[in-house]
Amino acid sequence: MVWTANILTLYPEMFPGSLQHSLSGKALKEDIWNLRVHNIREYGLGNHNNVDEKPAGGGPGMVLRADVLDKAITDCFDDKNQIIYFSPKGKQLTQDVVKKFSLNEGVSILCGHFEGVDQRIIEKYDMKEISVGDYILSGGEVAALTFLDSVVRLLPNVIGNNESTVIESFTEGLLEYPQYTKPNVFNNAEIPEILLSGNHRAIEEWRKNKSVDLTKKRRPDLLLKKKDKI
Repeated sequence: MVWTANILTLYPEMFPGSLQHSLSGKALKEDIWNLRVHNIREYGLGNHNNVDEKPAGGGPGMVLRADVLDKAITDCFDDKNQIIYFSPKGKQLTQDVVKKFSLNEGVSILCGHFEGVDQRIIEKYDMKEISVGDYILSGGEVAALTFLDSVVRLLPNVIGNNESTVIESFTEGLLEYPQYTKPNVFNNAEIPEILLSGNHRAIEEWRKNKSVDLTKKRRPDLLLKKKDKI
């Protein structure tokens, strides 16, 4: 069974976009994962394929119609996959969420636009609302690309050295330690001596301490979450 992403969007030309490059692009060519993109506009109403209307109760912008989306979802999505809707109102996208979706058979994604989608379609399909950050995007396409990039790299055989996915930021609830490589001296700054010592136990301890220190300075909230889990 190939892990498959089903996308409903008003802008199908945005896919695969960045996903056709690097690790995700190679995995796509090798059929490690599959991408199916569907145009919401094809399910629009009337001669102009209308997909949106003004917000009930007034206000700026337009809202995607529930009846239009319902037809598109029924035609394009499998019942077995949970539907994701990217929204600033959703729960934060984390590495734990990404990992869970990488273990499924695939995912279905509804890309919103304008002022969003009719709440009734979210409720009918019990969509999982996810936020990629506390900021506003023009649409869900960029969020979908980000999400898929993070999931695909966790699929089996995508990354050659699976150990790299274990020591990355957030995997252990901490930010990753600083990385160095040749030249040994750059801009009068040297690689920390411990990393060149060959003492693997000391190197591991140094990296762990650096991860904790960096997390304390930049993301102390992660340490609180880690403490709560314990």
